[in-house]
Amino acid sequence: MSFFEEKNPEMDRYLETHASSEPGILKKLRRETYQKTTQPHMISGYQQGRLLTIISQMMQPENILEIGTFTGYATLCLTAGLAKNGRITTLDVNEDLAYLPKKYFEESEHSSQIDFKIQDAKEFLKQTDQFFDLIFIDADKENYAEYFRLIKPRTKSGSVIMFDNVLWYGKVLEENPKQKSTQIIKELNDLIAKDDDFENLILPLRDGVNFLRRK
Repeated sequence: MSFFEEKNPEMDRYLETHASSEPGILKKLRRETYQKTTQPHMISGYQQGRLLTIISQMMQPENILEIGTFTGYATLCLTAGLAKNGRITTLDVNEDLAYLPKKYFEESEHSSQIDFKIQDAKEFLKQTDQFFDLIFIDADKENYAEYFRLIKPRTKSGSVIMFDNVLWYGKVLEENPKQKSTQIIKELNDLIAKDDDFENLILPLRDGVNFLRRK
């Protein structure tokens, strides 16, 4: 549950009932995530999922990178707009939970286009020579600033990057935060705002999405 959902759950319900319907495979996955995981709130929400789907469909990307698979909800949303020969690489380090996204990836009509890796994202980014059209990061917050530094060389003009949870339950308003994750998220938002190679906007959707486009 996000900072904004806690403040106005009725508005959140209104927004959900006035958006496009959720595909059946995502309904099943969301239900199983709440049944079988200890932190189901980590799943990308219904509204955010619709945003990811629409952006992907608008872009028709050939190469997508996702850092932080969790149960694969956002992954499946992102696959909706993949180009015919496109591919999404999704990274996570939780081997114990890997069975769940794998199950739904196999059921997906885009199963052949999903490359699910149990691998540290920093190591992947240091090793890969790929360029990505669309990147979504919803992972360990304490590495957000480093992810941005490593991701930038793997983007090109027109590439879109989205960082989730960049308002961090409102904690980014703290002037001198003690929590490391809050410090790093504030650093990330500052880095992005000062980087002339990108244009960006923080969307106050759920817990905040920093939306960037490479110039």
